[in-house]
Amino acid sequence: MRTLLLTLAGAGLTGLVAAQSTVSQLRVENLTNPLGIGTPQPRLSWQLTSPTRNTKQTAYEIRVSPAEASLAKGAAWQSGRVASDSSVHVGYKGAPLTSGGRYQWQVRVWDQTGKPSAWSGPGTFQVGLLSPADWTARWIGPNPADTAGQPSPLLRKAFTAKKAIRSATAFITAHGMYEAQINGQRVGNAYLTPGWTSYNKRLQYQTYDVTNLLRSGQNAVGVMLGSGWYRGNLAWSNARNHYGSDIALLFQLLITYTDGSTDTVISDGSWQSSTGAVRHSEVYHGELVDARMDKPNWATAGYSASDWHPVVVADYPKNHLVTTVNEPVRKHETFTMPKLIRTPKGEQVLDFGQNLVGWVMLRATGKAGSQVRLTHAEVLDKAGNFYTENLRAAKCENTYVLGGTGQPELFEPHFTWQGFRYVRVEGDAQSIATIDPASFTAVSLYSDMTPTGTFTSSNALLNQLQHNIQWGQRGNFLDVPTDCPQRDERLGWTGDAQAFSRTAAFNFGVNAFFSKWLRDVAADQLPNGSVPFVVPNVLGAGASGSAGWADVATITPWDMYLAYGDRQLLATQYPSMKAWVDYMTKQSKTDENGRPLWNSGFHFGDWLFYRPFDDNDGRSAVTDKYLIAQCFFAHSTQLLVKTAQVLGKTDDVKTYQALLDRVKAAFRQEYVTPSGRLLSNTQTAHVLALQFDMLPESQRAATAQRLVDNIKSYGNHLTTGFLGTPYLCHVLSRFGHDSVAYDLLLQETYPSWLYPVKMGATTIWERWDGIKPDSTFQTPGMNSYNHYAYGAIGDWMYRVAAGLDTDEQQVGYRQLRIRPHLDPRLTQAEATLQTPYGQAKSGWTTTNGNVVMNVEVPANTTALVSIPAKSAAQIRENGQALSVPVRNTAAGYVTVEVGSGTYRFDVSK
Repeated sequence: MRTLLLTLAGAGLTGLVAAQSTVSQLRVENLTNPLGIGTPQPRLSWQLTSPTRNTKQTAYEIRVSPAEASLAKGAAWQSGRVASDSSVHVGYKGAPLTSGGRYQWQVRVWDQTGKPSAWSGPGTFQVGLLSPADWTARWIGPNPADTAGQPSPLLRKAFTAKKAIRSATAFITAHGMYEAQINGQRVGNAYLTPGWTSYNKRLQYQTYDVTNLLRSGQNAVGVMLGSGWYRGNLAWSNARNHYGSDIALLFQLLITYTDGSTDTVISDGSWQSSTGAVRHSEVYHGELVDARMDKPNWATAGYSASDWHPVVVADYPKNHLVTTVNEPVRKHETFTMPKLIRTPKGEQVLDFGQNLVGWVMLRATGKAGSQVRLTHAEVLDKAGNFYTENLRAAKCENTYVLGGTGQPELFEPHFTWQGFRYVRVEGDAQSIATIDPASFTAVSLYSDMTPTGTFTSSNALLNQLQHNIQWGQRGNFLDVPTDCPQRDERLGWTGDAQAFSRTAAFNFGVNAFFSKWLRDVAADQLPNGSVPFVVPNVLGAGASGSAGWADVATITPWDMYLAYGDRQLLATQYPSMKAWVDYMTKQSKTDENGRPLWNSGFHFGDWLFYRPFDDNDGRSAVTDKYLIAQCFFAHSTQLLVKTAQVLGKTDDVKTYQALLDRVKAAFRQEYVTPSGRLLSNTQTAHVLALQFDMLPESQRAATAQRLVDNIKSYGNHLTTGFLGTPYLCHVLSRFGHDSVAYDLLLQETYPSWLYPVKMGATTIWERWDGIKPDSTFQTPGMNSYNHYAYGAIGDWMYRVAAGLDTDEQQVGYRQLRIRPHLDPRLTQAEATLQTPYGQAKSGWTTTNGNVVMNVEVPANTTALVSIPAKSAAQIRENGQALSVPVRNTAAGYVTVEVGSGTYRFDVSK
């Protein structure tokens, strides 16, 4: 018998005098100091920190004032002391805030002893333009009008700021993409703006504080436009102009002077247009930048634009303009000094060591007209040559033509990006005769999500898997959750997003990211309730309604609610959720007993499931697509019932609970034999039937054993695709088969999660065998090496292996559930998470037969901690008998309830 040691110790030991709590991490509508929020009555959040255990908020006080006023004396709204423990999504209840107004705010709290904290440091925010009537700017475009493929237009205007400036705010959007300058300085640090939405229904604008860019007297604003998603090549068959063939700008600058007076600078007929260095730019195909065509200082007041053309004013709508609710795309990690490779074909290739998404910045000196062409790829082939066949039609190349200034010239793209690890350098012999790797810097681009979660273990391959999961999310969360970032696709596939959304919410803060994208899911949802394959939908109305893809309408809102406790997101998405369930109901055939069976229409099924290299024995793991559809029909209906309960829609609870019962009855009638066997004897069929409770309780254990038997028949390998994989290990652990779940997690041969790691992957692959054991490739028609869906195993690693989870009854980690699942093949595993309340942690270590368990619980929360022990008498807290309340002892765990603090337990047999 081994000894199990768990020690409990940490900050805020019992008996210490209570220390004063502090308040920090102020957020408005889930963002820190946001500009351009889209509501006059925002939700406010904050975090408490305290060295004292069991710290809870019992009351709060908020004060909000205009930015120029005193918070203490000039508050526009002061809540007074409010008896409440709420510190997340607390509604502002003052008079509606004004469109474009700037505000600051503070909060203080009282703890469980009645002691108040100091006031927090001030947070700031600005309201956006809340009504179409607030826009006085006009839509303008280049003259002469252009088409996709032509040089990027430059638009400019000189203006005068008449007095001393107190503040200035720019509101900008475009048909296409834009980059703005004021007085030659870039406006903001966001890229690929205005982002990608369902443009004809929802077009985002961005809000910028440009006070520091302006000066009293003469000024100039300049904006460069690119085709982007709006009219550029998207999807296949060279499809273009999905939202329009024009390119246009809407710009509004509000200047507030120190005397309180204001001026507005708007886009209108007084602007001028020309073209510059960017001669061509496409999302898929890259960019051509010719420095000889540059117009130095074109966005400064002293520039002469006498040869520029007047712009064209257009009457495009403004009633679909919406503020940006999510974090923009920004630059992040940089990779310098790549390895220089001379391939067997003689090509010069740079290896940046990481499959990333972004672009390469080049610093070069040479004669005017000298060219350097950079082509991007994810992998080298078996012989070590540059490989681009899997990019399909996407050229993925940027070409830079030197201006010949005699000084180092810096080149980078503006309206495109690439997914790559390797870059081939070509061009004029003079330009590439001697390549200095120090001249090339790769920079990653992705939505500016806050990193929130970590996972580490004693297994180096698992740690690399976690690295790959996070880098797959970085590269594919580029304003929309794309399937892949490199080939001629890069679309917001709904099936990938729903499979990964719970994992995504651990690694990064994605509340705002998904809040934005889910609104486009609802906007592009068909009138009959069907949900497109991709959102924004550029594939057409016929590309919709696939089970497991369209269920993103229900699954991802619920995942966000569990992770962040965002009830408003649920309320916003509820009509979309309900419409999807109603669509499935209408598509179903109902028998004489009222049991609806959804066995019609196109479905992707368990996409990219296991197919052996030699299928002569018929071992392909084919799961009936309609069996899958019925399972997701039930799952979405169940989530709709839960959402209706949260929102207090009691009539819907009754209606859809009755529907759920009938859907499951239809499943059992059609797909389950009297003895309990499933029509499809595959891992995915068993997983979905168990995960979604499709079977009677009496049949579930036997079905779980059949799943185990199936796994063992494949030599402890998985065979699941996109729809079965996210739930596979969860189902095994739920039914007491942790060791089999670990068998799959730690499997190193194909098919498995660690096989790509062993093959050198730095992101998640689209296929289990994207590179085969003999180093040849899967079919190039669909073989991405940065495709995050299979990274959904991360959710099991964090919530089950490490054991850090939230209680579904107190969502958003208001109450933690900590229950690690240990395995002798690991000696350590730990997960940390920045929850809406602060950092939480669950970790365990085994040494010489002993186990140490570490727990951190943030202030204003509680946790149910399940300790692997047979009785409470075995557990010690700093050498003392366990003093925290024991909730139950069952299944090899003692569950205790604790408040905030850090803990480390000792349990001995």
